[in-house]
Amino acid sequence: MAKVYEFIAPGSEEIEALTVVDVLRRAGIDIQTVSILPTREVTLSHGVTITCDATIASADLSDADMLLLPGGLPGATNLNECQEVREALLNQDAAGKKYGAICAAPLVLGSLGLLNGKRATCYPGFEDQMTGADYTAEIYTIDGNTITGCGPAATLPYSYAILEMLGYANEAAALREGMMFNKLMAAK
Repeated sequence: MAKVYEFIAPGSEEIEALTVVDVLRRAGIDIQTVSILPTREVTLSHGVTITCDATIASADLSDADMLLLPGGLPGATNLNECQEVREALLNQDAAGKKYGAICAAPLVLGSLGLLNGKRATCYPGFEDQMTGADYTAEIYTIDGNTITGCGPAATLPYSYAILEMLGYANEAAALREGMMFNKLMAAK
């Protein structure tokens, strides 16, 4: 089973933080939310307070198949200022493992040089903060071991694509059907 960790900061966007957790858990993936604070409780961008599974000080990220960053402001900025998050992402990249960011959070990857020469997307207006990236403006973009998403509306397709990146294409297809995503797309 894949092991995924998602970093949560004060001001992270609720839908971007929680949708991926919901979808991956429905697929049986072990995804853990990790507070960057000393406490497990974190208040998100619209005043929703959640209790994370662990704190960054207590989490052992060495078994991570994937690390994820939700967007939102000031959440993405808070993630970018967290040295432990930055080190974890650099270690993940050095090991050739997967990572992803959505909305404003690709700015963290850009600031670390992890988007150099890669195709990536983000929330419109943050393109200049994805240092080294070839901006796609797509709903989500996968390039090698990296996935980026453009914002709140991207959360379901982004989550299904993460499942596929982790080798769970059948589960992604079943969830698209079971969560009525296919019906939504057919209604366009």
